[in-house]
Amino acid sequence: MTHSGSADSELRAAARHLGRRRFLTVTGAATALAFGTNLPDTARAAAAAREPRFTREPFTLGVGSGDPLPDSVVLWTRLAPQPFEPDSGMPARPVPVHWELAYDADFRRVAHRGTVVAHPEYHHAVHAEPRGLEAGTDYWFRFRAGRHLSAVGRTRTAPAAGSAPGAVRFALASCQRYDQGYYTAYRHLAAEPDLDAVLHLGDYLYEYAVNAAAGARGYTGEARLPELFHRETVTLEDYRLRYSLYKGDEDLQAAHAAAPWIVTWDDHETENNYADAIPENGVPPEEFLLRRAAAYRAYWENMPLRRPQRPEGPDLALYRRLHYGRLAQIDVLDTRQYRDDQANGDGWKPPTPESEDPARQLLGATQERWLTEGWHASDAVWNVLAQQVVFSRRRSRAESTSPLSMDAWDGYPAARERVLRAADAAGIENLAVLTGDVHVHYGLDIKRDADDPASRTAGVEVVTSSVSSGGDGAERPGNWDRLTGANPHLRLYDGRRGYVVLRLDERRLRADYRVVPHVTRPGAPVTTAASLVSAVGDPGLRPA
Repeated sequence: MTHSGSADSELRAAARHLGRRRFLTVTGAATALAFGTNLPDTARAAAAAREPRFTREPFTLGVGSGDPLPDSVVLWTRLAPQPFEPDSGMPARPVPVHWELAYDADFRRVAHRGTVVAHPEYHHAVHAEPRGLEAGTDYWFRFRAGRHLSAVGRTRTAPAAGSAPGAVRFALASCQRYDQGYYTAYRHLAAEPDLDAVLHLGDYLYEYAVNAAAGARGYTGEARLPELFHRETVTLEDYRLRYSLYKGDEDLQAAHAAAPWIVTWDDHETENNYADAIPENGVPPEEFLLRRAAAYRAYWENMPLRRPQRPEGPDLALYRRLHYGRLAQIDVLDTRQYRDDQANGDGWKPPTPESEDPARQLLGATQERWLTEGWHASDAVWNVLAQQVVFSRRRSRAESTSPLSMDAWDGYPAARERVLRAADAAGIENLAVLTGDVHVHYGLDIKRDADDPASRTAGVEVVTSSVSSGGDGAERPGNWDRLTGANPHLRLYDGRRGYVVLRLDERRLRADYRVVPHVTRPGAPVTTAASLVSAVGDPGLRPA
């Protein structure tokens, strides 16, 4: 899986070209439409669509919202009266779906109404984007299709541009493999008071075969489920059905209904440790791009994302920027779609000239430039990176030749140095990196020189554990002594499952690390394992 930098770039370019040609040739015009050609505008499509008559409940996958702006949020649902059928039990025609936003949960004071069309080409997913909303305001929303009303969700718009909100409060979550544990953490997250948003940092879905016999929980519902899920996801139908399985979980639905979500992916939404057009195993890149197109398509259909994030074939522009007044700028990154291949054959390896090649890219040149330009324009107190893999140096043992993770930023040290140099040049004083991926809680000080623990602290990194992936965790995993001893900038390490509540204000960042003692059986209580703070103008995590 390893290639030189120039050969890697040439391979990616050739794969994209071949992949798109093969994509259109193999799939034909009908499937090409499903992967991103233009559909009728909303007004004409709504007029042509007929009201449906459902014999089953169509809102089986819940509701959600996301990507809040001061005057808008995305409202999401997907019509699926039979979620484990390839067509979800829906007719092969457009269906009108009506939405309402209200100032109260009982809908006595309706603020906005509208109608959108759920298209069969998009698996009857709904992405409504109401405009003209009030900034920094809580709304409740619901959908109607035919005579059926959906569950009610709560959302919140972002503060007004240039405003100074007193504080913002986010929940961080990641890594929710279905067959390795219950989503108990989401039930507790949904009960957290006054959340501005949930930031999901990747691995929303896992491509692996769902093994009910070996997993922490079996299937529910129809007896034919094992034949649908006891295989790895490869096709568009595979990915769509896997989202139906995950989104049928009541705890996940509760978390989506509790607050708007800001999402990014990692690898498992497509395939483990893929890098741009290069798959984990020996599949030709042009063939892998067909799979990537299917995965990206299903991701957009099932996430509360806006129209600019709608995929075009095997490409999806996921990186984007959100503002919370002048308090926080959130840059949502994509560290999968544009990266060079992992060096040294991937895994944990000592650094080599290959991994330390100054030309290596993790974000890609265009995304790096976008991030740098955004920082130069930022007037926010906190500049937040919502991303996937561990940013800070992480040695596996206390020696200079210690193995490092080739999949994380440690495998791309030149890319990390360019990001930190850009932060210095832009005068970014309060940098907060938010991370998932590793199924443990970390609190890390980002050292300006990763090889020198005594160098100045350039920011802080808050890593959230998994919701379920890995099964039951442990407060002190087996490598706890070795990892904490090798990394003096590691301020917290807890291996239990859970999530993080992050609060930002004009004085400090506060991270509350929530944990549950078990996920292989339902009903676990939640506790706070630790709380860390970092002061404005004086970065570094300390006990609260």
